[in-house]
Amino acid sequence: MTIDPATTLVLTYLNRAAALHGLGYANRADVDIAMRLGCGLPAGPLEQLGHIGPDKAVALLEVAGIEPAPLLRAWAERGHDAGAEEGPTPALSTGSAGDTAVAVRRVAVVGSGIMARGIAQVTVTSGLPTTLVARTPERAASAADGVAEALARQVARGRMTGESRATALDRLVCTTAMPEVSGADVVIEAVVEALSVKARVFTELGELCGTGTVLATTTSSLPVQVCASASGRPADVIGMHFFNPAPAMRLVEISRTPVTADRVVATARDLAGRLDKVPVVCADRAGLIVNYLLFGYLNDAIGMADEGLVTHAELDAEIARRYGYPMGPFTLLDTIGLDVSLAIIQRLNEAFALPEFRVRKSLEERVAAGRLGRKSGSGFHNWP
Repeated sequence: MTIDPATTLVLTYLNRAAALHGLGYANRADVDIAMRLGCGLPAGPLEQLGHIGPDKAVALLEVAGIEPAPLLRAWAERGHDAGAEEGPTPALSTGSAGDTAVAVRRVAVVGSGIMARGIAQVTVTSGLPTTLVARTPERAASAADGVAEALARQVARGRMTGESRATALDRLVCTTAMPEVSGADVVIEAVVEALSVKARVFTELGELCGTGTVLATTTSSLPVQVCASASGRPADVIGMHFFNPAPAMRLVEISRTPVTADRVVATARDLAGRLDKVPVVCADRAGLIVNYLLFGYLNDAIGMADEGLVTHAELDAEIARRYGYPMGPFTLLDTIGLDVSLAIIQRLNEAFALPEFRVRKSLEERVAAGRLGRKSGSGFHNWP
């Protein structure tokens, strides 16, 4: 019996999800929600394992020469439904039942790029006065214009009224004065994805913000712990990874360090809900849930094609046809951007040094040649 490349690719991804859950990194529901909302999949990986059956999944993995995750093997041996939760997740103990969320009346966003603007757009349209802090007056003005234009498009599409747009814009202040964050209940850092820059921001936030202010970083690939340490008040720091574009994507991954206070987790969850987002909670590590599982899967697909096991077009067609994924791995890589994908895989490789994150030469070569995917006209596929 042999296993075809598409089945091997999907089973490897599902097995990796079972291993992640088995480590106590995130609970079953949050793993499934994260992959459904973050990647648009028809089912979460543990739900999908439940449909396949743990015993069948283990047998197929063994035929493919892949070691089943200990949790998946345990499910198969006990006849356990992989879609059922097995109790609390150790890494995410919620502590005392008396921990309550901080009332959020005002938000600050540090940064002026696409993500910062998107988050500010979401907060002001959700009724929260928001201060956006940019590095220069030009960037502050550009951020204000960007939010105004985005809301104008919403009006043109009939998704909000002109009056609602004006009210939302009245809630937004764009400035270069970092001390303006001091009046916020939650500060969300969304600067460039560079640890040294983020650490400097958190050092400043720790000095400026009042006791109890929740300090959040939007990183998905860098350790929250470094930001927490830099702040001088690590219990107040948490990760809130919004997906791009923030106004459209509903998922927010909330990552806590071992010392993040439970009231901070509760506040982040409540704030996400107020913004009409769906929060999932996980422990602090590179890639969180979505990028860790997604880019392992995508990098495995590149490796299969590089080894001549399947063509890019064949694998894309099989994944979409047989598993109902919205697009195959190479179309998805081209959509994300090969330069963005390479940077994420490199960070995951630095963090974990696992075979699934070994940087593929074919990906590096395409990026070096300027073949970045849809945005450049070619990547793994050619785009009109």
